[in-house]
Amino acid sequence: MNKGKIIVAGIGPGSEMDMTPAVADAIRRSDVVIGYNYYFRFITHLLREGTECIDTGMKREQARAEQAFTYADEGKTVCVISSGDAGIYGMTPLIYEMREKTGSEIEIETLPGISAFQKAASLLGAPIGHDFCVISLSDLMTPWSVIEKRIHAAAGADFVTAVYNPRSEGRYWQLYRLKELFLQERDPNTPVGYVRQAGREEQTVSRTTLAALDPEQIDMFTVLLIGNSQTYLDRDQIITPRGYYGEMREETSDHGIGQDIMIRSFRTIEKELRHPDIPLDKKWALLHAIHTTADFEMENLLYSDPGAVSSLYDRFRNGEIRTIVTDVTMAAAGIRKGALERLGVEVKCYLPDERVKTIASQKGITRTQVGIRLAVEEHPDALFVFGNAPTALMELCDLVRKGKARPAGIIAAPVGFVHVQESKHMAKPFVHIPKLIVEGRKGGSNLAATLVNAILCFNDAEQLKPGRDV
Repeated sequence: MNKGKIIVAGIGPGSEMDMTPAVADAIRRSDVVIGYNYYFRFITHLLREGTECIDTGMKREQARAEQAFTYADEGKTVCVISSGDAGIYGMTPLIYEMREKTGSEIEIETLPGISAFQKAASLLGAPIGHDFCVISLSDLMTPWSVIEKRIHAAAGADFVTAVYNPRSEGRYWQLYRLKELFLQERDPNTPVGYVRQAGREEQTVSRTTLAALDPEQIDMFTVLLIGNSQTYLDRDQIITPRGYYGEMREETSDHGIGQDIMIRSFRTIEKELRHPDIPLDKKWALLHAIHTTADFEMENLLYSDPGAVSSLYDRFRNGEIRTIVTDVTMAAAGIRKGALERLGVEVKCYLPDERVKTIASQKGITRTQVGIRLAVEEHPDALFVFGNAPTALMELCDLVRKGKARPAGIIAAPVGFVHVQESKHMAKPFVHIPKLIVEGRKGGSNLAATLVNAILCFNDAEQLKPGRDV
């Protein structure tokens, strides 16, 4: 007797236009076609007279595979059909596993089909233009603990993610959990698309954002696609760029590559904080400090008066603070020019002033001390920022006590070993002045500047979206 053959074929998402000619030909020449009964509606017109059709209900995959081998052992050509691609959550793996288990010599041929996520992607625009992965939320064969690990990995690695089996009557909470996990890693405005009954008469196409995604609108016939950090919406189409026009995208999008990296860094830092439940304005400054230094000891070292960041931002926004004075030029250089222009703020550093060297020589004091004296005369109500010189901070404190200076705020982050800690202790008692202090010996101009930047962009804190002016 002639040996039979099993052809495992993906019939596509449903439309005849989305079925490959090779699959259509395989169905026409098969003696037996086996599949889930719902799928026969899509291939009836292809069956030749006399073809035996074996249709079964849901969750009968193993029975279908056994029947395929039974008929093939009788010398028949058997076509086992799956929707989409039979190798993606379909019958192909099971057929191969069963052949291995039984030791059968039956020939197996696999024919690819257009998967539902590919059809959905084409309807949504171009959401899978870069690295992507596919995850099924069905825990019939895979423990939820394993699925959740895969969700964490996909979200953290910035994969565009297609979601199969998102909901069913018995599985109502898994998609909510997936959304929660993705929001820990992705911008809430990340584009999301979902297509119900892709390629079929009942087809519906929807676009939303990760934050606005309503799991109640999703069912078992829906494929979900979640964009990555580069995905954007253009003319109602979801696009994930390959990178050919990266420079143009950076110029024209809401945020470019630099800000994307910063956003992802901040989310990583926030997850690793030992004490994340602190007021938002202090957390915002702390995230900036850790991002700049890669030093989680900042959790212990950064002191902030209650509401200091938010109150200073409000005063900048309302035009009440128009000047920032820094002790050294390096601190001034690190303050973002875009933020300064946006808020109409000027940065002054008196260290290069021609008067400084002469006065310092005459008075026998440091040049930074002289710079602060000059600044207080001309801008007594500025935000004063210290990233290098403890003597400059001590000078300001002395002038405040004498009533000669009334700074809008103080950023105290001088660095070193001599008078550094004392200078910070001197600043802390001024309870009427909003302050951020990097306690101990640590500090630096870059750290002082980033704390200023945190203040200037505090309106981005709630969405955890740093780096607008990068």
